[in-house]
Amino acid sequence: MSKVVKLSAKDREKSEKLKRVFLEAEKVIVGQEAMMRGLVTGLLARGHILLEGVPGLAKTLAVRTLARTIHADFSRIQFTPDLLPADLIGTRVYNAKTCDFSVSKGPVFANIVLADEINRAPAKVQSAMLEAMQEKQVTIGDRTFTLAEPFIVLATQNPIETEGAYPLPEAQIDRFLLKVVVDYPTKEEESVIIDRNTTGEEIKVPVVLKPADILDMREAVDGVYVDEKIKGYVTDIVFATREPADYKLELAHLIEYGCSPRASISLIRAAKARAFINGNGYVSPDDIKAVVYEVLRHRLILSYEAEAEEVTPDDVINQIINKIKVP
Repeated sequence: MSKVVKLSAKDREKSEKLKRVFLEAEKVIVGQEAMMRGLVTGLLARGHILLEGVPGLAKTLAVRTLARTIHADFSRIQFTPDLLPADLIGTRVYNAKTCDFSVSKGPVFANIVLADEINRAPAKVQSAMLEAMQEKQVTIGDRTFTLAEPFIVLATQNPIETEGAYPLPEAQIDRFLLKVVVDYPTKEEESVIIDRNTTGEEIKVPVVLKPADILDMREAVDGVYVDEKIKGYVTDIVFATREPADYKLELAHLIEYGCSPRASISLIRAAKARAFINGNGYVSPDDIKAVVYEVLRHRLILSYEAEAEEVTPDDVINQIINKIKVP
């Protein structure tokens, strides 16, 4: 059982501001609560988010809406097979009058970067994106530029279309804090979607937060208490992906490679952010369970046997969660 630690009055006020972000987003986005929570979790936990779903499920709209509630620099990059690294990070431009080069910065120089259909760009573009995501910097020519904080990449990808698409490198996939699978709306939600999108009127969303507010909230999230038993619970979950037999799990034939220590770090960070969003000053086992699928599903590399048996990463994670003892 986690130690009960309450947020300070100041931190509670910060958490309450997030509720307004969700309320404003709901004016535009119908349903998709998990997607919006995932995006906000990424902002608070300093992590990038990968949204996967078929076209038309409001992935791009959700990112745009979140950006509108935050008075921050926002840019959208449409990834295509002919995209070049310079289109992403910028390039050096020669000035004939002064006979020297100046730097023209690319769209990655923003607080919130929407990488639309990220799996459509070739490897050299992904390498440039990887430096930005991991190091929070880009290199143009012989100069290195630090990206302004907060910096977060919110990427989308289509799981069903393979023509003109490139599988993302495992090293880059591992840099995403969460992989959120976006599902279809319910009948009731779809009826509301139709009503809102057939009037010809644009739903305006006010600014709720500033970049400085996000940085303040991140400090509060860092202070969320994590009990030693919770840390042990997290390490057991991650180790069970590497050595399932040690936990009496018959999963070894399904897992090619288990999760790295980055998975453990990401689980704690995401759980801290979720606790803060809920107004709590401590991480509970429920917080871990709420984020474990989104944190681990893209980090588990399954075997060919798992693919043949149509076993998904979520199926494997589900077996692990059901087996590992909850503190």
